[in-house]
Amino acid sequence: MILLLLKGALLGAIITAPPGPIGTLCINRALDRGFWAGFSVGLGTALGDSTYALVAVAGLAMFAKALATVTIPLAISGGLLLLWLGWQRLSAQPVQAADIRARDFLRTTFATFFLTISNPATILSFGALFAGFGLAQETGATSATLILAGVFAGSLLWWFALSGVVSLARDRLSDQFTAGFGRASGYLLILFGCLAIGSSGYSLLA
Repeated sequence: MILLLLKGALLGAIITAPPGPIGTLCINRALDRGFWAGFSVGLGTALGDSTYALVAVAGLAMFAKALATVTIPLAISGGLLLLWLGWQRLSAQPVQAADIRARDFLRTTFATFFLTISNPATILSFGALFAGFGLAQETGATSATLILAGVFAGSLLWWFALSGVVSLARDRLSDQFTAGFGRASGYLLILFGCLAIGSSGYSLLA
């Protein structure tokens, strides 16, 4: 049970980590206005990610029997997606921050939530990554609840840490912080992709 929660948390952090427009907005708000301004952006994103994770889990539950026959190919696909996401981060141009006019905590949270769920491709990413982490068959109510709780906690903890670090060190961060952070997350995604593919290969040979 604890392993499912930890896998969900890791999945939530991985989905969140690459600094896209919302991540850049979080960094900018934390730099300009402090911790809570940055964290409000992350809270809305964590709620949005958890919503899509719920949709992905429900979809996997519907097709559990069919997916049981292709577990390893799905896991390899999830690993390849991680490699692709990592490569995208390494080769990406500087990202512009999302344009959100809201300034107070609640409005910013709601705005980033709706902005997050406006990207339906996130469902496909979650589905592939669930497979990459060996979670495609974990479709029972208890397992699904633990995974979803983990996704929310992992995403939220990531935003909490990012907002905290940026707000505490904002006077010492260089202009290249966001770019360097993006490259670091790219290497991390590639590492997890290699681990997912390696684990799938081991299962295939075992």
